[in-house]
Amino acid sequence: MPAHEVLIPLFDGVQPLDVAGPHEVLTGAGRLVERRGTGDGYRVSLVAERPGPVRGHSGMQLVADAALPESGAIGTLLVPGGEGTVGLTADDPFVRWLRRAADRAERVVSVCTGSFALAAAGLLDGLCATTHWHYAGELARAHPAVDVRPDAIYLRQGRVWTSAGVTAGIDLALALVEADHGAEVAQLVARHLVVFLRRPGGQSQFAGPVWTPPARRPAVREAQDLIHADPTADLRVGVLASRVGMSERHFSREFTRAIGCPPGDYVERVRVEVARRLLETEPVLVTVAAARAGFGSAETMRRAFLRRLGVPPDHYRRRFAVR
Repeated sequence: MPAHEVLIPLFDGVQPLDVAGPHEVLTGAGRLVERRGTGDGYRVSLVAERPGPVRGHSGMQLVADAALPESGAIGTLLVPGGEGTVGLTADDPFVRWLRRAADRAERVVSVCTGSFALAAAGLLDGLCATTHWHYAGELARAHPAVDVRPDAIYLRQGRVWTSAGVTAGIDLALALVEADHGAEVAQLVARHLVVFLRRPGGQSQFAGPVWTPPARRPAVREAQDLIHADPTADLRVGVLASRVGMSERHFSREFTRAIGCPPGDYVERVRVEVARRLLETEPVLVTVAAARAGFGSAETMRRAFLRRLGVPPDHYRRRFAVR
């Protein structure tokens, strides 16, 4: 069978990462399955109003292979975001082309504000959709027929997929690969690209590893170091405050001011991250992961996972463990 055709339309002001991220995921997955002889790969084509260079949002140029096609079957029509998509209307020439092309596509996908183009074409009417968090309110106001979910990484509604901003296009592309070729292929591609092994589609756009920079205030920085050094230790607020020589109330106030969240919340974030890593990389029981991450019980960890990641630990392990 021929390769799955992926069409990515370009336009002036396109966000290059919305194009490059999915392009690398899909072409990498295609090479892998073809090399293994386990399936058909992807043929990714960049198209635009006319062939040649197209200037992206940051000034980087991408090169269109061909003009916007008016015939032929399309496997996946992937619309990136960028300047100009937010104000598109149903009468815009690009939107009219998109509506015609969608009729020939098996799957229609948007990355970031590419959702505005899909919405202008009427392709999101009556569906749940997401976009970059900064533009979610504007999408909802401009297109009231769309049920906008501002916090999701990506959403699938039948043949229509939408994702959040920029790097979320990689998460979405990995989900497409999993749908087509299975979780193992998607995980191998993710590891090759040195990205986290896919965030669940319903996970918050803001969830992820603890990337908070060290605090400038020495006492708060010391508390951070204590938390990271041993998440299994007694890290109650009063204990931390005593360790850094502050009253509990003053410590809690200073920590929240410096880090942006209360110390108890920060401890939970660190412990969830430790547990995630264990579940992804080691064949441990959930109870063992809970103990090694510093949770008092598996039930406590389950509640923390639901708050932070939107899924329980056993479900997370089934989806993301490296086998």
